[in-house]
Order: sequence, then C-alpha cells, then structure tokens
Amino acid sequence: MRELEFGVLNWIQENCRTELLDGLMPLISALCNHGEIWIALAAILLFMRRYRRTGAVLALALLLDVLLCNGILKPLIARVRPCDVNPAVTLLISRPQDWSFPSGHAAASFAAVGALLSEKRGRLLGPVLVLAALIAFSRLYLYVHWPSDVLAGASLGLALGLAAGHLMRWADKKTGRFRPAGGEGET
Repeated sequence: MRELEFGVLNWIQENCRTELLDGLMPLISALCNHGEIWIALAAILLFMRRYRRTGAVLALALLLDVLLCNGILKPLIARVRPCDVNPAVTLLISRPQDWSFPSGHAAASFAAVGALLSEKRGRLLGPVLVLAALIAFSRLYLYVHWPSDVLAGASLGLALGLAAGHLMRWADKKTGRFRPAGGEGET
C-alpha cells in the first residue's frame, strides 16, 4: 500500500509541480491550517438570518471534526507523514507538528461540504466543493499527507457534516423548532 501511495505522491511531484503552483498551494493549504476559512464561513452564515441554521450546522460539523479527527484519531493512530519517510522532498511549508492520519484539512473542508449538502444549499455548495478539493489536493502537493489520509479525512468530514445536519434536525424536532433544510424562515 505504501508503494502505491508513494507512487501517487511522487507522480504529483514529477508531473504537477510548477512555479505557479509552488506559490499557490501553500496559500490554499493555509486557508485551512486551523479551519479558518470554514470557521469564517460558519460565522458569516450565523449572522445572516436566512442562513443561520446552515451556519449552526457547519459550526457543529467543525466541532465534531476537531474532536474526532484531531482529538481522537490522529493521536490514536499516530501515523508518520510522507515527508518524514522520504525527507528527500523539499517542503514548501513548515513540517506539520501533528500526526498524519486523517488529514485535518480535508476533514474540515469536507465537513463544510457535508453541512451544505445536508442543508440543501446548492448555490454555496459548488464553490465550497471546489475549494475543499483544492485544499485536500494541496496536502498531497505539499507532500505532508498520504493519499489515504486525504481520502479518509474527506470521507470523515463529509460524514460529520451530514451527521451534524441530522443532529440539528433531531434537536429541532425535540424542541419543536423544526424547519425543513434549506427552507424559508430559518432560525
């Protein structure tokens, strides 16, 4: 399995590296170093009456993500990063100090995708999906995650985003505040 993953990472290094991407990929990755872009999106949505519920679902998804991904899985699995196994690759960013599996960047990004899917926010979904995919790819380009880290992070994030939507609908039903996802008059 490791040979296959190194094959993907090395193919990216040999076939995708350009001066332009060497400048852009660290910037794209930095948008989510601590989930900043998704936290900002959740905050903006929370301040807009029409999107408040979507903002709450996104915030819940990010909270679930940080607890499960960074709080439990990374230290439990303690997987080394590809840049530690193959130090011959020159990193374009500082070496991350935590463990590799799963990718927190991919998990947070796809938690946003899952939250928007759950809330049926199609207009926002396209740009968020593109940015999430770019952030996830940046982690491979930068040689700081294995492909399976990114796939697991994206899958976990998507599941947590969808779960946050389900949890919010359950809580709304329990409190009598149920509104259909994406419906008018959200609270």
